[in-house]
Amino acid sequence: MMRRLGVTALGLRNGPHRVMVERDLEVPAADGVTLLADRYAPVDVERAPIVLVRSPYGRRGPFGLMCGQAFASQGFQAVVQSVRGGFGSGGVFEALDEREDGLATIAWLKDQPWFGGTFAMHGPSYLGYVQWAVAAEAGPALKALSMQVTASTFRDAVNVGGTFALESALIWVDLTARMKHSLSGITTGIMSPRRARRAALSGRPLAELDRLATGAQQRFFQELLVNGPDTPFWDRRDFSPTVSEVAAPVNMTGGWYDIFLPWQLKDYAALRAAGHRPYLTIGPWFHADQRMMRGSVGESVKWFRAHLLDDPSELRELPVRLFVTGAGEWREFPDWPVPGMREEHWHLRPGGALSPDAPPASEPDTYRYDPEHPTPFLGGPTLLGETRPSTDQRRLERRRDVLTYTSAVLDEDLEIIGPVTADLYVRSNREHTDFVVRLCDVTPDGESLNLCEGMRRLVPGTPEAGEDGVRRVAVELWPVGHRFRRGHRVRVQIASGAYPRVARNPGTGEPIGTATAMLTADQEVFHSPGRASAVVLPVVPPGGAH
Repeated sequence: MMRRLGVTALGLRNGPHRVMVERDLEVPAADGVTLLADRYAPVDVERAPIVLVRSPYGRRGPFGLMCGQAFASQGFQAVVQSVRGGFGSGGVFEALDEREDGLATIAWLKDQPWFGGTFAMHGPSYLGYVQWAVAAEAGPALKALSMQVTASTFRDAVNVGGTFALESALIWVDLTARMKHSLSGITTGIMSPRRARRAALSGRPLAELDRLATGAQQRFFQELLVNGPDTPFWDRRDFSPTVSEVAAPVNMTGGWYDIFLPWQLKDYAALRAAGHRPYLTIGPWFHADQRMMRGSVGESVKWFRAHLLDDPSELRELPVRLFVTGAGEWREFPDWPVPGMREEHWHLRPGGALSPDAPPASEPDTYRYDPEHPTPFLGGPTLLGETRPSTDQRRLERRRDVLTYTSAVLDEDLEIIGPVTADLYVRSNREHTDFVVRLCDVTPDGESLNLCEGMRRLVPGTPEAGEDGVRRVAVELWPVGHRFRRGHRVRVQIASGAYPRVARNPGTGEPIGTATAMLTADQEVFHSPGRASAVVLPVVPPGGAH
């Protein structure tokens, strides 16, 4: 009864089945370490299909209710396991090293007398990553995957456009360093972002920030600082090459303000290219959004009924479901990118203008970036940050190190759904520097609300500079689904920092962990016929293509 009440308190629906629980089942890993799991089972269903959940955040409390009790009450068995090194499982937690333990757990599952021949996997974030770690090798007994706000690799989410995602990395190492008992998730979820922000704003070198935040040096954080996106460190932690080999049907849930969305959509594209038909839902959510978490359990139940119990009656007809911000409505589509989408170049123009029209001959705009006083980050994708995902940017736009380009007032609605990119022509007096591009919706009263953003770290030769030092820079922004309403304006911001979301670029080329010298960067952004900087918007017809 208490578990059923707990499920209700979390905003979830109980199913009709009474549930029994076996605690602390011992699962042998390949190296002899013992991992602990709890099994939730409907008492009136013999050898029901299994939902496997592997978590670094504990298997009791809200996680046990959400991932165990809720599924078992709907007629599935649920096995909720603590990964290596936490909450009673043996060994030392090795972040993102989950393939071997995951495959050992699946082998153990298949040997249990209550295994009925089929299983699925479920979970958000790290609990979704562990699914990709084993999905291509799990065998035909794996019948379905349901994952939220995750990706098959975190390589590029940690190194966004070659920058370093400082705040999210700090929050996560603090979170995992402190999660030792069932209630710790409640306190760390609140305190970890505050500790991370305080450490980041201390001005100390990056290699000292983990100690400032957590009280001790964290090996994983130190490894991230010295292993960029192109190092072997990431190769064994990157499962994107095997996504196309996954045969089990995949259900994906993402958020427009989630830190992993661009790479989740790359996984979707890989599945589609391999001939699969994954389901995709993207809502107006950030990474740890409880609205998304609650809704994803019900969506997973529908998915598992379809693929484990041969009951597709609750699946929607079209596989892609998107919430269009600005319009405030859900829409369904047959695919992503959505049919009918066309790319429109909106050009930066002199005088801070933005228009589909090509720019006239003009001098570049200039600003100076000072890493000692880095351009701040006000709102956008964060792991657990205290900033609101969509925040009025006017305070940021008043800074001298931020350029803005704004369209005329729209005389009709403009709807964009799809990937957003920027094509910039820039020059800097530093070979090592960053560019940040942000797309905003300006309301009739002047409020400037961020929709999506992207970063790009420039290093010598990448991209190549022309004889006069001008470089053409491609920036991938977050995907978007948004309607600019009639009477609103489109705005693009250009800056060279988003601190502490990403680490500041010292301008010296020194290793990011130990750099102490800070050099200002004088930046030029061009908008002339031969160097027509633009943001590329994914425009869909009025009302959208259904």
